Amino acid sequence: MIEDKRYNSFVGYFKKKYGSRLQKVVIDAGFTCPNRDGKVGFGGCTYCDNASFHPNYSTNDKDIIKQIDEGIEFHRRRYKHTTKYLAYFQPYSNTYAPLDYLKKVYEEALSHPQVVGIVVGTRPDCVDEQKLDYLAELAKKYVVIVEYGIESVYDKTLKRINRGHTFSEVKKAAKMTADRGLQQGAHIIFGLPGETKEDMMNYASFINDLPLSSLKIHQLQIIRGTKMEREFLMHREDFVEFGLDEYIDFIVDFLECLRPDLYIERIAGEVPPRFVNEMPWGKVRNLDLLHMLDKRLEERDTYQGAKL
Repeated sequence: MIEDKRYNSFVGYFKKKYGSRLQKVVIDAGFTCPNRDGKVGFGGCTYCDNASFHPNYSTNDKDIIKQIDEGIEFHRRRYKHTTKYLAYFQPYSNTYAPLDYLKKVYEEALSHPQVVGIVVGTRPDCVDEQKLDYLAELAKKYVVIVEYGIESVYDKTLKRINRGHTFSEVKKAAKMTADRGLQQGAHIIFGLPGETKEDMMNYASFINDLPLSSLKIHQLQIIRGTKMEREFLMHREDFVEFGLDEYIDFIVDFLECLRPDLYIERIAGEVPPRFVNEMPWGKVRNLDLLHMLDKRLEERDTYQGAKL
């Protein structure tokens, strides 16, 4: 394992492959989603409020270069020795636009002297052959990572949370992306309504079968004012609510079932307290969770892929 960890760290992977940390700088390029504008639905995902994970420097009233400059300044306080950055097109679905517009915004970001690549957050139903061909061309010169929001592997859950796509579309997009040799990651959420712990643990077999490079895991956080909050307040019994220690143990169990070559980008999300319905784990930070994970893996003398 990279960095002498018991799981494959995505940060460690970057350091090994590129010689240094590559820090993401979030870009808001003014995209939307097909489950917001009526193409496949309205209202967006029931759990979503983009403002809850959207840094203040990244707003689409600023041009892309200004967002990058402010983002670099923001991260410089914490990562003083980082000189290389990835423009992270994160809010909404960042391939949901004509190809000419994608070229314009991606290439504007790549023109920044400290940007060495892009990360494109999107949905599996928002890519096609032409867009992926273009990204593959960019990947000959720059770091290019496509990050798909999968969220759940179950169609019944995807329907309940108003995703507007199916898991078969995830598999199709992942294959098209892999066929072009592109790095691709995925995002999943543990704790979505109607799913048991067993259901969530079974995500591993679905994820292992996808040609992914990396995985980002979030716990469900109930964001104020969302449809999910209303559902949570009315039908709390439909939600698995993890205690902190319980969640760390669950992540260890899950990692044991993941293929060992898959890089783990994160194990939990972090939303500013003003956005969430409640904070069952208190003010624990992501770095604290990673320390807890390392300790629990050591205590249990186990590692990613141990049960495969």
